[in-house]
Amino acid sequence: QVQLVESGGDLVEAGGSLRLSCAASGRIFSIKPMAWYRQYRQAPGNERELVATITNGISTNYTDSVKGRFTISRDNAKNTIYLQMNNLRPDDTAVYYCNSFPPVRAGRYGTTWYAIQDGIEYWGKGTPVTVSS
Repeated sequence: QVQLVESGGDLVEAGGSLRLSCAASGRIFSIKPMAWYRQYRQAPGNERELVATITNGISTNYTDSVKGRFTISRDNAKNTIYLQMNNLRPDDTAVYYCNSFPPVRAGRYGTTWYAIQDGIEYWGKGTPVTVSS
């Protein structure tokens, strides 16, 4: 079974901070690199931008626009991934999603999703972040 539940998004003023959390259910998420992605509301084709990645150890990577402002971390014991976002800017406004890197593929049986190699990309509902100027 796989499930991703993001939380922590909110409306904040520019320069403010937020901490996003992602509860990741499923063994696959405990062994794969994890990532935060974001989707801008006007993104053509529903494209998601890769924001930050973290391996099962401590190796992290960030897209240039968030370096020095965002910090990704994970608590494997709690199956939770975090994104600390500081000095937020209006162009950070987006819906934020967590997922494995690359995104997990899954199939649905009834109401439950299971990781399968030839499935579709599975995404949670995301959490919206709005930064006012």
